[in-house]
Amino acid sequence: MVYVTRREVFSASHRLYNDTLTAEENISLYDKCANSYGHGHNFILEVVVCGEIEQKSGYVIDLKILKKIIQDIIIKKVDHHHFNYDVDFMKDIIPTAENICIAFWKELYHKIPVGKLYSVKLFETENNYVEYRGE
Repeated sequence: MVYVTRREVFSASHRLYNDTLTAEENISLYDKCANSYGHGHNFILEVVVCGEIEQKSGYVIDLKILKKIIQDIIIKKVDHHHFNYDVDFMKDIIPTAENICIAFWKELYHKIPVGKLYSVKLFETENNYVEYRGE
């Protein structure tokens, strides 16, 4: 089994806020991330596909194809957008890094033409990231 990774970078904003909680509970839970405008990050997304190497090409998946899939399905919808207001597949989901990562997985899972989606990793900051493997 070989694991192939494509990395993409995008900028987006979000507000962490749970409408079922009071303003005070949201501030207690999310601190400054609950402010009324939200805040932004320069995110790094890593998508890993695993599989056997195809004899003819020598690839698990052609990285040009994987790049186009990620660009079309994820990056074009989130880059320089606000997760709470602009991203259709995040509707009614609190846009924590965990939830964003799972949503990306769901968007990509059936779109990988060869190999198998192994993991989606989302770096929210230099020190904080989330990884989801469809479990």
